[in-house]
Amino acid sequence: MIDFKAELFKSMGHPTRLRILELLRTGEKTVSELQQNLEIEASSVSQQLSLMRSRQLVDARKQGTSVYYTVRDPLVFTIMDIAREIFQNQVVNMQSMLDEQEAE
Repeated sequence: MIDFKAELFKSMGHPTRLRILELLRTGEKTVSELQQNLEIEASSVSQQLSLMRSRQLVDARKQGTSVYYTVRDPLVFTIMDIAREIFQNQVVNMQSMLDEQEAE
């Protein structure tokens, strides 16, 4: 179980992959749609999607010449939301510390 968790976090642990997941939160997207939103090369998007697919974070569906990607398990978004809450808590704590220092 520990190894699974480590691999999951490692597969999510890249800024581009996290941005892709955020874009897929609203539904399936093609490589070109993702590329336009991310403003990076299509080959980079494809490389990240390939890794995410091999780690079973995303699924692909081919329709004509397009491949549509979706997040396999929506609980991934829960992990991302919790990470955002942890970040916000840290910002609040840091602000409180700064406020206390200014008050001294």
